[in-house]
Order: sequence, then structure tokens, then C-alpha cells
Amino acid sequence: MKKILIIVVMLILLTGCDNDLMNTPQKRVETMLNNYVTLDEKVMADLDEALLSETVMTKEQKDKYRDILKKQYQNLSYEIKDETIDGDKATVQVEIKVYDYRKINDEAEEYLNNNPDEFLSEGGVTTDISKFNDYKLKQLENAKDKVTYTLDLTLKKVDDSWQLDDLTDTEISKIHGLYAY
Repeated sequence: MKKILIIVVMLILLTGCDNDLMNTPQKRVETMLNNYVTLDEKVMADLDEALLSETVMTKEQKDKYRDILKKQYQNLSYEIKDETIDGDKATVQVEIKVYDYRKINDEAEEYLNNNPDEFLSEGGVTTDISKFNDYKLKQLENAKDKVTYTLDLTLKKVDDSWQLDDLTDTEISKIHGLYAY
């Protein structure tokens, strides 16, 4: 019983000390990226909200795309390269490695351009976007190549706590592996 009490007291003391260690720009960035890797509830809610506004995919295609992005998030790896603090502002440079979905999208577009008859509607007049989406999603599911991007994430100190600024569209596209150089 005495050993358990000592362990509990040590955990309480260590947790109190750990709060200051967690309140660094680098730790805030690590937490945010780990939220992607662990499919945090907020990350998934943001993804679901973004998919709601998608108008060229069927519900089944949106579900498949959601799973593809979940795979992207879970396989994201990162390395903190630099942390610069200037008063109440900070920048953390992080290198991420993700599946290269941009390359697959580009290759799918090229395939469509070279093989338009494969994706024609029943009347044979226009491209059937749903057929093309199915093709592209299949390619994305089989992604193996990865790409490395650098993010310069900015933070501000508010009430003695570091807060990560909202991610830009460019930063999000890099996390999704869709950034066009």
C-alpha cells in the first residue's frame, strides 16, 4: 500500500512539472501532428466537414476518400527541424513525410487525357466524373510512394500558453499529400 501511495504522489509531482515542459511551441506542434496520426476526434470532425462540401463524389466515394485520408494521417511521419522563439511569437519548422497523392492525381488526369473513351458517359458524349472518381480512388488506395514537405508552423503565446495558428490551405494540402509544387 505504501508503494502505491508513493507512486501516486510521484505521478502527481511529475505531472505538475510536465505542464511546463508541454508548454513549448515544439510540443504544441508535436501534439497537433500526433492528433492526425491518432485520428483525433477534432481532426476527424474537420475531415467530415470538408467532405460534406464535396459535390462531385457520391456518398460511397466520399466514404472511400475518408478512409484514404485516414490512412494518410495514420502513416504521416515527422521530424522537428527547428524552433525559433521571438517574444510571444514562434515558428516551428517540421519536415513531414506523407503518401504522394499529388503524383497519383496528376497521373490519373494524364490517364484520363490519354484514354478519354474509358470514362465516357453512357451516351458517349461527356466524361463520366463518377467513373473517373472510382478510377482515381482506386489508385489512391494503392499509394506506396511518399513525398517529404517542410512546414513552417507559427504560434503565439496567449495567457502564458503557446497556441498554434490555424493551418493554411497550403499546410493542409501538404499534410494531405496533395501539394502542387
